[in-house]
Amino acid sequence: MKNFWILFILVPLLLLTSGCTPSTYEITGYTGSSINDEIPVPENAKQLSVSTYSDNPNIKTGIKYELKHIGGEQGLYVPSDYFEKLSEAGWVEVKEERMGNVHYFKKSDTVIAIEIQEDTFKIFEMRQDFTF
Repeated sequence: MKNFWILFILVPLLLLTSGCTPSTYEITGYTGSSINDEIPVPENAKQLSVSTYSDNPNIKTGIKYELKHIGGEQGLYVPSDYFEKLSEAGWVEVKEERMGNVHYFKKSDTVIAIEIQEDTFKIFEMRQDFTF
């Protein structure tokens, strides 16, 4: 009888938690971004648009990619394996400048911002005179 109650409680819990886990994204490899080939981008990310963002004086250029579930539900999750790849490529996250889902990275004199969303991410290369 004791086992019955354990199953009675455990099975519904398993069903509830399995239905709420976020879908994950898959990265099949990396290639250089079309705005700066030193910025690794998942090979299977689909390029959506490139823009100069002339309305923002801090941005030199930007690009938007689609990669299903990269930011998890509502873009709340950091894609740690992607950020690890950026680190391996020499990009250092400037964590104290993070603003919500916008992360800043620096390599030599170049600063980039990466905005993570649920199914997309944007990479912005900042102008040379950009300061935090």
